[in-house]
Amino acid sequence: MKFFTVKLKTLLGALGVVLAVTAALLVANFSGAVEVYSSTNRSLPIYCVGREDNKIAISFDCAWGVEHTDAILKNLESAKVRATFFTVEFWAKDHPDYLKKVSDAGHEIGTHSATHSYMSRLSKSEIEGELKSSVDAITAVTGKSVELFRPPYGDYDDLLIDTSNALGLYPIQWDVDSLDWKDLSASDIAERVISRVKSGSIILCHNNGLHTAEALPIIIDTLRAKGYEFVPIGELIYRDNYTIDSTGKQIAENAT
Repeated sequence: MKFFTVKLKTLLGALGVVLAVTAALLVANFSGAVEVYSSTNRSLPIYCVGREDNKIAISFDCAWGVEHTDAILKNLESAKVRATFFTVEFWAKDHPDYLKKVSDAGHEIGTHSATHSYMSRLSKSEIEGELKSSVDAITAVTGKSVELFRPPYGDYDDLLIDTSNALGLYPIQWDVDSLDWKDLSASDIAERVISRVKSGSIILCHNNGLHTAEALPIIIDTLRAKGYEFVPIGELIYRDNYTIDSTGKQIAENAT
């Protein structure tokens, strides 16, 4: 009986080791699968562009207010910089005069959705409704087509990105955040932007940031002195023959 008990304990111990090793392997394999999916299979927006020509883009999200927009437009005009403005539909309808002013000044207009909601929570039909409605509202004022889309809050999932692409809208994020919405000082905004920009960067600002307009001359003059050239996002991105890596960088297929 004692012999049997010892053998049973030995067998149970061996079985436990086998189960533990098997479990570890399963966990390792599962973890690897998740990592591969997130790094290679996820649908991603464009955060920046792989370029070596020092072209960069500055963008402004328009959702609430216009108090500081004239000053931003004045400083962009003085510096001869064309930017990209992403507008929410209700902003476009509340301020059509400003939307037209931005467009007539030569700046590019993209959609920032219809209602500025968390769009990863929406169904495909709801996403399509948001994008089509907001694009129509912009075109009705500017008379120009819309090719770019920025998800509100930077929030997205595969469905949102895939639906945007299917509608012919390039989904755009950013790799340089000015944090101007936090009402940082002009010098702090400028320092954040200048220290983070690289060739192909997309800068995020807001049309109603308290000190954004004040920061613009510092940003533009300093980056130009470093050899950077400002272009609208539509002139920064590649339109075909590209891939997007796991960081959201758009890369030309013929890039070395």
